[in-house]
Amino acid sequence: MGRYVVRRLLQMIPVFVGATLLIFLMVNVMGDPIAGLCGERACDPATAAQLKKEFGLDKPVWQQYLTYMGNVFTGDFGTAFNGQPVTELMSTAFPVTIRLTIVAIVFEIVIGITLGVLTGLRRGRPVDTGVLLATLVVISVPTFVTGLLLQLLLGVEWGWIKPSVSPEATFGELIVPGLVLASVSLAYVTRLTRTSIAENRRSDYVRTAVAKGLPRRRVVARHLLRNSLIPVVTFIGTDIGALMGGAIVTERIFNIHGVGYQLYQGILRQNTQTVVGFVTVLVLVFLVANLLVDLLYAVLDPRIRYA
Repeated sequence: MGRYVVRRLLQMIPVFVGATLLIFLMVNVMGDPIAGLCGERACDPATAAQLKKEFGLDKPVWQQYLTYMGNVFTGDFGTAFNGQPVTELMSTAFPVTIRLTIVAIVFEIVIGITLGVLTGLRRGRPVDTGVLLATLVVISVPTFVTGLLLQLLLGVEWGWIKPSVSPEATFGELIVPGLVLASVSLAYVTRLTRTSIAENRRSDYVRTAVAKGLPRRRVVARHLLRNSLIPVVTFIGTDIGALMGGAIVTERIFNIHGVGYQLYQGILRQNTQTVVGFVTVLVLVFLVANLLVDLLYAVLDPRIRYA
């Protein structure tokens, strides 16, 4: 196991470098960030040259990237065009988005897996058909429609929640935004669990456990569910980074100042330091989440061993 972890960590290095390089190049072709600093009027040549020199934009792109990566390894993600260090923006944005992601993941695990098990064990029955139709509707409706509808009904019409989240963004305030963020992923988790349960239910080890007279609850929880969770865990693990980076719509609807909000502002203002800094951290989140998922396979299925 130890050798496998070391090997995976070494494999993450070129992936991290390649992903950050691609992101750096894509962000740098979005446009001229200096033009956005001067407002509606174009910057005069002297001012533009001074600003480019100040932010290091007068150097070739490859040299900018090497300088940026060198600073990243020392914990310096650069300075936003408003003079605020990117690390300060991260310190306020990431805790909010992490809480939002935790709420969304809890919804996926509790509701998604529970519905998946129920429908997988009752395949073809009315409850199975009803859940399948409901998940299909959830997948088909865009997230911004779901978010605006819940905000209008629960926040404006019925007054059960505040239409916008406060700057503190407590877990209680993030329940509805977390449900909106997790809605599509929750539907996929339900369908994945249902399919996996229905397939493994016909396996020999399940029939053997039933023939031995084991209680139904033990057969489902210890044998059937444990082996059926591998594709579900894979999806949830990769979905962690997707939820954190894809929360732009949800955070805009509920006025949550998290990672999605900062990315939106950075793209809107062509603030390359902010965008690249936040996406760099999200790349690390993806890589770590995938490593943890691979290690969790051995816990779920004893037949999986890493040399």
